[in-house]
Amino acid sequence: MIQQVMTAPHEIIFREVPTPTAGKGEVLLKMMKIGVCGSDIHVYHGKHPFTKYPVTQGHEVSAKIVALGEGVEGLHVGQKVTVEPQLVCGECYPCRHGKYNLCESLRVMGFQATGLASEYFAVAAEKVTPLPDNMTFNEGAMIEPLAVTVHAVKRAGDVTGQKICVLGAGPIGILLAQSAKALGAAETMITDVSDYRLELAKKCGVDHAVNTKTQDFGEALVAAFGPDKADVIYDCAGNDITINQAIRCARKGSTIILVAVFADMAKADMAVLNDHELDLNTSMMYRHEDYLDAIRLVGEGKIQLRPLMSKHFAFRDYLKAYEYIDANRETTMKVLIDIDDSEE
Repeated sequence: MIQQVMTAPHEIIFREVPTPTAGKGEVLLKMMKIGVCGSDIHVYHGKHPFTKYPVTQGHEVSAKIVALGEGVEGLHVGQKVTVEPQLVCGECYPCRHGKYNLCESLRVMGFQATGLASEYFAVAAEKVTPLPDNMTFNEGAMIEPLAVTVHAVKRAGDVTGQKICVLGAGPIGILLAQSAKALGAAETMITDVSDYRLELAKKCGVDHAVNTKTQDFGEALVAAFGPDKADVIYDCAGNDITINQAIRCARKGSTIILVAVFADMAKADMAVLNDHELDLNTSMMYRHEDYLDAIRLVGEGKIQLRPLMSKHFAFRDYLKAYEYIDANRETTMKVLIDIDDSEE
């Protein structure tokens, strides 16, 4: 079978490797679709802080089961699935207390462990989450990023009736704004410097879309939500400009949650953070219940995924996908790699 390998920044090869078999407690997957995410792009540019080369990528995926290993129950051949790509020890303090997404030895497929960018992949059955029969493989490949945003919303606790602001109208930002609404938020606002992305956010149900290149963020926050501003501000852009916008304009005593991965060391206004007694929180990936909630919310029609699907590339054109993203940053949302070009 064919397997993708990023050998160095900007360099991808394909190699022939043996097709795996499903061992005890494993399932063999025929891979269908892979989504390219912001963290993958950091790897492509040599900017991901926790990834070394060579690495086989792929962690936002959909697949179908083609074989079951010994002892696997509750799954069946032909079933549509996605994969939770975290590899954890199960023994450290976070793992013992149900926070395995924070495992002290956490490895993630596609970054610190072999990713799923192969024609077939054998994986522990416990890492597989079934998808509804009526969910397409394209949608299935977006459950992973949606689970990221569902988990991030939950990090703020119960958001029912709250006003939520999201900085950055990329795929994660727009999914987060949708997730907040789906989980009970009263009103949402999103910012970016791209009118294209802001219009797309509005089409996905975001209440207020603000271009901070032409509007002052602090003034826009008050205009949208009133003098009490936002209850929670999420940074989904991950740069010094956005994190400092959040710190300097947040309501005193409110919460900021960092979702984005900073490619470089941040320079943040910690004096204002302290003076305003802001809660600076973070969100790291997801847990199984977030996958289940993500699938449920899509099934209930509360999340729009299709408007965020920008373009498809054939498996062998993986490098072209990255080149396309770089050349079309403003208008590109979710790029999907078709390992199998069929769609159901």
